[in-house]
Amino acid sequence: MGDPSGIGPDITIKALNRLKGLADFVVIGDGWVLGKAGKGKLKDAKIIDLNNVSHKGFEFGKVKGEYGRASMEYLDKAMQLLKNREIDCLVTCPISKEAINLGGFEYSGHTEYLSCKSAVKDVTMMLLSNSLKISLVTRHIPLKDAPGKIKGANILKTVEHTFKALRQLFGVQRPKIAICGINPHASDNGLIGEEENKTIIPAIKKIRRRLRINIDGPLPADSAIYKTKNKSYDAVVAMYHDQALIPLKLSGKFDGVNLTLGLPFIRTSPLHGVAFDIAKKPGLANPGSLIAAIKLAVKCASSQKRD
Repeated sequence: MGDPSGIGPDITIKALNRLKGLADFVVIGDGWVLGKAGKGKLKDAKIIDLNNVSHKGFEFGKVKGEYGRASMEYLDKAMQLLKNREIDCLVTCPISKEAINLGGFEYSGHTEYLSCKSAVKDVTMMLLSNSLKISLVTRHIPLKDAPGKIKGANILKTVEHTFKALRQLFGVQRPKIAICGINPHASDNGLIGEEENKTIIPAIKKIRRRLRINIDGPLPADSAIYKTKNKSYDAVVAMYHDQALIPLKLSGKFDGVNLTLGLPFIRTSPLHGVAFDIAKKPGLANPGSLIAAIKLAVKCASSQKRD
């Protein structure tokens, strides 16, 4: 259910009550907090109550190390269930990066923690709306550090994960992928930065030679995303976080989903944060993105089983 003090408990109740019959749902969280959230109760869902939130002084909309620690304990329980094959996929509600660090967990988010706990070195964040699929080469790092983290090997792995997901999870037989540059106009052949010529173009040549994947680039990010939205490409590979997040949220405010590629299980999440300001008034949060994340997790898990 994510951070106990965020909108996760509220949207969990709303989403699952709208999706009755889609799957056998298991909610990992704090039963008392779930009871305080929203305007209704969970129906037709099993609750694993870790009972790990103090009742005294509890408020929605607060950043606390206790709540960050609790949200990570929910993840650990989920990992145990996945390992024991008691669940088929994982959907995570938002956590607070500030709260989990206050709670003693030095991670920049779900993706990094799940990667570490799964002993998987390379994972890819794919962000989706009804009209776009965008994978990230770098994730939760300062923008000033992004150019130094964009290596040929990272681009290759991101493209490979994206290609496999398009084929295996989305049924695209011959995927076509657009690769973004990092600089405006993809540097105009080196006039506006050197990353394209030094790193991205050599990586694209290696990918074509080694993997024989149909890719174009480096393209200006605005062109790559516009053309993908209009079906010229099946997905985009973006170089840094906001290059992907801004168009995703503009294209689908309440249907955006994060899908983590490269893990040994399906994991999705809504494309928004804990929204502490909204959480202070339970019942206001829109569950649309979580509903989309749950539907995608079920679809992907079903596709894996068929394979």
